[in-house]
Amino acid sequence: MAAQMSDAHRRFLQVLMSHGIMEGAEARKLHRRCCEISKVYYAQDKLDDFVSTINNQLQPLFMQIRKGMSEVDGRTHYALVNMAETEITKMASDYAENELELFRKTLDLIILSENGFASSTDILNSADQLKTKKMKKKEAEQVLKIFVDDKWLSERNGEYTLHTRCIMEMEQYILSTYPDIAKKCNICHSLAIQSQACETCGTGMHLPCIGKYFKTQSRPRCPQCNDFWPYEIPGTK
Repeated sequence: MAAQMSDAHRRFLQVLMSHGIMEGAEARKLHRRCCEISKVYYAQDKLDDFVSTINNQLQPLFMQIRKGMSEVDGRTHYALVNMAETEITKMASDYAENELELFRKTLDLIILSENGFASSTDILNSADQLKTKKMKKKEAEQVLKIFVDDKWLSERNGEYTLHTRCIMEMEQYILSTYPDIAKKCNICHSLAIQSQACETCGTGMHLPCIGKYFKTQSRPRCPQCNDFWPYEIPGTK
């Protein structure tokens, strides 16, 4: 029989709903705080069990708290995602039609790139080619800022990639939309956007996963085909 939600679970869910996504350390602190306030038993290493209890109750509502990893630093995150709607249409109520088209074009640029990033120049150029309604450069820049604020995109030095929340929400959509390009990490088995791929067999891995996997290997080899891994290993400098 599934465990029932307590006030601690409800408080945790309420805070996560307001944030959308939380880094693992913050989620662990929140777990402890919620248990202390509600005066219920707290087990330091049982956050995932705590979340599972919430997910059992969320299932009929087609909602789920998912656990994922940041492609930047490998840190765990927890995000509340909507399972009921198709991924892009989740955004339809929040954005205009041409804004959604700009997001799709940005997604194309990111997925088709070699490093998982799209330059602001390429994105802004695509804004002038929208079929729904063209955008001026200033308009497009403002929309990109909104996508960043809403945690669909992340920006670094004028380049954009998918936010951790976006990857967690849209993993299945991306894998089905780009079946010949999008890959899962061979180590953690989650969608890999910022990654390296074996030149021989195509096996892909997240940069943080590569750093951990090859940490003790002087001559790194592909975990799938055993060929030499020719790239610089993240975190070795």
